[in-house]
Amino acid sequence: MLIFTLASMGSVMVLRWLPPPTSSFMAQQRLQNFFTASESTVRYHWAPYEDISPYLALAVVAGEDQQFPFHSGFDFAAVRQALTDSMRGEPLRGASTITQQVAKNLFLWPGRTVLRKGLEIWFTILIEAFWSKQRILEMYLNIVELGEQTYGAQAASRRFFAKPARALSEREAALLAAVLPNPVVYRVDAPSGHVRRRQAWILRQMRQLGGTAYLAGL
Repeated sequence: MLIFTLASMGSVMVLRWLPPPTSSFMAQQRLQNFFTASESTVRYHWAPYEDISPYLALAVVAGEDQQFPFHSGFDFAAVRQALTDSMRGEPLRGASTITQQVAKNLFLWPGRTVLRKGLEIWFTILIEAFWSKQRILEMYLNIVELGEQTYGAQAASRRFFAKPARALSEREAALLAAVLPNPVVYRVDAPSGHVRRRQAWILRQMRQLGGTAYLAGL
């Protein structure tokens, strides 16, 4: 336990400054490609926060975690609302914050086991303790899957829009955010009606939040 605690704290501390060469999810995808002899390639190109369109930063916050600037890693109000909606017969939806998603994608594996959830909570606490909010969002924008085997803003922007991530427009940013949390089923390059409706909803949320100034204090 002591070794694990020190190793996990050390890993989080190092990644406070250094860009990761890969993430756990990307590494698992590469292993799957190797063992299945797949010709598919994982796309990943790190981009500093200032080289990513502020529209995309706002779009993912508007779509995934609007309380991101204010909570400490866990949005308990969102969890309570999700449980209330479920008890009313609505489909159970996730209430993971951006920090929790970073913890899972960077260090862990897919699934809903008690062990994985416990580790997610631990890494979320460490990330919130050692990183700034801007660093957490920068990491998320770089490792989140935005298309099949396409991770991060830079790789997705070049693949789908043939431009660097810093040049994304408001509508393009909202479209990328609209495919979350299932970028394999929901596609940027062939958006369904559901994706278009979600894109429009995210655009409205971005404006209601006050535009890019909403994240100015990170």
